[in-house]
Amino acid sequence: MRSAVHRRGIRFRVSVRPEPELPRTADLVLRKSRIAVFVDGCFWHGCPEHHTQPATNSEYWADKIAGNVERDAETSAYLHRAGWMVLRFWEHEDPESVADRVQEAVRASTEGTARSESETTVGSRR
Repeated sequence: MRSAVHRRGIRFRVSVRPEPELPRTADLVLRKSRIAVFVDGCFWHGCPEHHTQPATNSEYWADKIAGNVERDAETSAYLHRAGWMVLRFWEHEDPESVADRVQEAVRASTEGTARSESETTVGSRR
């Protein structure tokens, strides 16, 4: 996915904090456009399509995954309030399609398109 985004001429930072005080990193950070891209693993983030609950220690894993999903939502909300566009994708999504959506978001941000909070979470997630 990173290669596909880079081939489109989009430059980004990898695995950095979008906001210094946020103790979480985004997979791609486009500071000028204020876009944070997250590619979430199906197991770790509870993909409704691919996540399977382990048979061993299932209560621990259910709590762990629920906590990850909650943290993802908190992170997105925090970044929205700070003026960032948050793009969330699943690891199983086609990298070229993801790169196309990142490119569309960059284009929209550079055109100064007004976005409401509900419109700024792009991608297949939430």
